[in-house]
Amino acid sequence: MSSHPNNPLHGVTLEAILVELVARLGWDGLAQRIDIRCFKSEPSIKSSLTFLRKTPWAREKVEALYIQLKKS
Repeated sequence: MSSHPNNPLHGVTLEAILVELVARLGWDGLAQRIDIRCFKSEPSIKSSLTFLRKTPWAREKVEALYIQLKKS
């Protein structure tokens, strides 16, 4: 049995993270916090996932925001 108590992202998909952030902040709120064009111009979960999977620095920012909001 593998447990990862120190990793808040363990078992959470990128899609689940993005869906929760959009539900909580909306696309405008997300774009204000993370300056990425895919959040500003015709945003969608699918296009954002495609971009985030190809762009490690952007994914890290999204994951960090998710962790920050989970702590608050």
